[in-house]
Amino acid sequence: MDAMISLAGKRILLTQAQDFMGPTLVPLLTKFGAAVVTDDRPLIDPDLPAQLVRDAGRVDVLIAHLGAPAPSTPAHEVGEDEWRLMFSAMVDPLPRLARAVLPQMIERRSGKILVMGSASALRGMKRASAYSAARGAQLAWAQAVGIEMAPHQVQVNAIAQNLVDNVTYFPPEVQANPRFKERIRWEMPLGRLVSAQEDSMFAAYLCSDAANCFVGQVFPVCGGWVPR
Repeated sequence: MDAMISLAGKRILLTQAQDFMGPTLVPLLTKFGAAVVTDDRPLIDPDLPAQLVRDAGRVDVLIAHLGAPAPSTPAHEVGEDEWRLMFSAMVDPLPRLARAVLPQMIERRSGKILVMGSASALRGMKRASAYSAARGAQLAWAQAVGIEMAPHQVQVNAIAQNLVDNVTYFPPEVQANPRFKERIRWEMPLGRLVSAQEDSMFAAYLCSDAANCFVGQVFPVCGGWVPR
């Protein structure tokens, strides 16, 4: 895939860069020639998305890289605070980012938004109703906005990943747990997590001009697991 990816001359804005896939995405995008503008803060503040875009200037690609620790709460015990936290961290920033960055992309008739999401939205998962609902809203947003922006030559897509090696959801202590290792054996045909490098390579490809034909798509990255 390396030969297909060139990000030379592209200015990429990556949010929450220290979390989730950020530690792998930043050096990889840079390797392919991108100028990567990063911010580490969760976008809870309603004014922060516009500030980030304003400070970045020209944005050729926005990677909406939004995450929050996944609670493990039975559905009948999910409270207002938990539900609101999931949506304020992972869903509410999306339209704010869109208002800030899409006008310049529409004017240039070029640009991309890639939502780094989760496949938890594509399957039933116990004790994850608030988290899965927020992740599902991300994917629905990318599909709808992707179709709307396509005539403007702006591509909006999403990656829905599951069981991908990253520091936020699968830190070393989780991966060392025997129960987790057993889960990997029966759930993953590969017999391992998808590597952060593999996932980030696919993200880099979707940021490149080689992927201009994809609009409003949700791409599962699940290491052989097929969403139902």
